[in-house]
Amino acid sequence: MATFDMIIKSGTLVNHMGQGLGDVGITDGKFTAIGDLSTADAGHVIDASGLYVLPGVIDTQVHFREPGMVHKEDLESGARQAVKGGVVGVFEMPNTDPLTTTPEAIQDKVDRAKGRMWCDHAFYMGATAENADHLADIENTPGCCGIKVFMGASTGNLLVADDPTLERVFASGRRRVAIHAEDNMRMDERAHLREEGRPHSHPIWRDDESAIMATRRAVTLARKTNRRVHILHITTPQELAYLAQNKDIASVECPPQPLTLGAPDCYDRLGTYAQMHPPIRSTAHRDGLWEWVKQGVVDGIGSDHAPHLKEEKDRPYPASPSGMPGVQTIVPLLLDHVNKGRLTLQQFVDLTAHGANRLFNLQTKGRMALGYDADITLIDLKKRWTVTADWLEGKSGWSPFEGMTLEGKAVGTIIRGQQVMAEDDLLGEAIGTPMRFQETMRGLG
Repeated sequence: MATFDMIIKSGTLVNHMGQGLGDVGITDGKFTAIGDLSTADAGHVIDASGLYVLPGVIDTQVHFREPGMVHKEDLESGARQAVKGGVVGVFEMPNTDPLTTTPEAIQDKVDRAKGRMWCDHAFYMGATAENADHLADIENTPGCCGIKVFMGASTGNLLVADDPTLERVFASGRRRVAIHAEDNMRMDERAHLREEGRPHSHPIWRDDESAIMATRRAVTLARKTNRRVHILHITTPQELAYLAQNKDIASVECPPQPLTLGAPDCYDRLGTYAQMHPPIRSTAHRDGLWEWVKQGVVDGIGSDHAPHLKEEKDRPYPASPSGMPGVQTIVPLLLDHVNKGRLTLQQFVDLTAHGANRLFNLQTKGRMALGYDADITLIDLKKRWTVTADWLEGKSGWSPFEGMTLEGKAVGTIIRGQQVMAEDDLLGEAIGTPMRFQETMRGLG
């Protein structure tokens, strides 16, 4: 009789083979059997009858605020939200204090995460004018998932607003460069369009053209330097129409917020709590984004988890900070879209697991296949529930989706064969470790 450390039995598996009933065997933290394991034995058996067994969700865009702004969030609290929501791994952003722009800063985050982060993790290196010519060396720092460029919506050294500096960044290194694409010069020129106390003016100030101009500039320079780029948090259908013609060099990420919310309703209801960069745009924009998702142009979905405290968000616009929590709600929001017919479960898996594996060359992550890390998001697709304050983890204490009734929820999170969440309860202790990447096989990263 075959024996395993863990068997997940009688669930509906969704992976590269499609969708169907089956069992999963796990040994030493890896997938070691997929199929009919009815005659096998294991030390731990999970009955997944009526549930769906998915490759573990990886959230490729979060801001966990540590170091420097730990009153908003820290690595422990952010990771706790991740696993409670069904996320097994995160890519964390560099706009902390100090900025994550050196190998030492990445190592500091790796050290801080040890024994504290509940999920697996990697950290972006921020590009600056100062480090632009050295990125080929420092992008291989253990624990680094790649280079992040802010063309707009940032301050200080992290802002790379001009083409000469951006070209230097692209010319140094070979890993995919993730880009916040908003044209800083255009937004400076339009700053007078912000209306005091009126967040509805946010997408007027940071208009469609601000995003499209930056995206075109990024792709043009990517071609000039032969560098792969990953355009983050897309909010306009026009960008996706353009990027659909440039898929050989540019990949695309979209957050769940502009796929779920729409102006002016979101600003009517939520005010500054709906304020983010790039902004939530019209319902017509939202519907247009979904058309391009259906066409397969979007490669991945990241939550852009960027929490602020309520007292900060309550400042009158435009003094209010942009950003909202999202790592805990990314899975249920997308499952609700599955139930509404906007997305299939196969697309969900591709956008939240396979895409991360494919785009970032993750080692043994992002697939439910033999030899890969046994990372699983276990979901009840038909569970109807309401997002409430007492369900939310983290330090910010709010969600723009609070009070929303959703259909579909993660009921289990398994990381490398260890169950860390069951029915909203966190289990054991923080076991997160740095993710590894094919392009940097000599180190942790």
